[in-house]
Amino acid sequence: MGPLSGLKVLDLSRVLAGPWAGQLLADLGAEVIKVEKPGDGDDTRSWGPACLKDGDGNNTRESAYFLSANRGKRSIAVDIQSYQGQGIIRKLAKNVDIVIENYKVGGLAKYGLDYETLIEVNPALIYCSVTGFGQDGPYAARAGYDFMMQAMGGLMSITGERAEDGGSPQKVGVAISDITTGLYSTIAILAAVRHRDQTGEGQYIDMALLDVTAGLLANQNMNYFITGNVPKCLGNAHPNIVPYRTFATMDGHIVLAVGNDKQFKSFLTVAERQDMLDDARFLTNNDRVENREILESILAGVMLGKTTKAWVEALEHAHVPCGPINTIKDVFEDPQIQHRGLKIELDHALGCKVPQVKTPIKYSKTPLEYNRPPPMLGADTKDVLLENGWSDEDISGYIARGIINGADKE
Repeated sequence: MGPLSGLKVLDLSRVLAGPWAGQLLADLGAEVIKVEKPGDGDDTRSWGPACLKDGDGNNTRESAYFLSANRGKRSIAVDIQSYQGQGIIRKLAKNVDIVIENYKVGGLAKYGLDYETLIEVNPALIYCSVTGFGQDGPYAARAGYDFMMQAMGGLMSITGERAEDGGSPQKVGVAISDITTGLYSTIAILAAVRHRDQTGEGQYIDMALLDVTAGLLANQNMNYFITGNVPKCLGNAHPNIVPYRTFATMDGHIVLAVGNDKQFKSFLTVAERQDMLDDARFLTNNDRVENREILESILAGVMLGKTTKAWVEALEHAHVPCGPINTIKDVFEDPQIQHRGLKIELDHALGCKVPQVKTPIKYSKTPLEYNRPPPMLGADTKDVLLENGWSDEDISGYIARGIINGADKE
């Protein structure tokens, strides 16, 4: 049993930021009930191609995107636009610890599913709202998407090749604002659980993708605050460390990540450039940052002298941090990743295996368990309602009126 065993979560969110938080809580042992729209479900269920094949090798509607963010959950399909559907959610909220939602600001109030309404039935409820811009401020009413947040939050302004080299701002290759908002939301929820356990008080959590994206910029923020100079795109170079970037080799590329002066000296020895050991322009990291253009130009020529494999073997032996640039295929064929067991497969209701990437947390006392694949739409509706006090007759009536759906059989 995971460390959060016993906690119950009602996940009203869709797409990525909220579902990512819900999946992490499920991996940690919480019971997570995902509420979806009958017939359609989470928006990402239709974000194909890249869909799971069933046990007979036929294409299904279970998209890779949905499968990436909904492991461990139970799915119920409830029409929250109906009065009866709203009543179902309010009754479920009475018996859970946490609600996660990512509707527009005020979007759930018209359904009576907002924080103020739900704490009337469950005063200890922890209610986490995820939006693009937060619950207040001049942009609060705007819709927000990851791509927008990477742009508006400053991340794209420091991501991409240098303008001098013909580059332009680029987004990160995954929806990093969504994912990190999911992670921050999980941290916030767990801290709120701790507070509730000590005081009995639930609370409201206001999470904004823009806030999180701006907060992620770490040393780049501080570089600006302290110097007043606006950071720019540096390609794969580091603003505060040199040499710390990619270099072309004889047959590909390598990441060279020299973090201190001792490592730089070791690098020069491996590179057979001992003539540079006493060069005043490169003695310290500060010197190397100041003379970045000169040093990187020299090293660009040096690195072309060996293959990537040869550099990695030689530099690792000398304890100089470096590595190849792996494709995703390479990553999951890497012996270290395989040893750590990040890729797993779960039995799916469609008679096939569904690949997953484990949450990268390893506990010594409460190891995580992965027993529940991403659910099919409405697969758990009847069971969840029966467990929470509804009768078979109630459920049949709801189905007849289109308020709920049962399991999606594809």
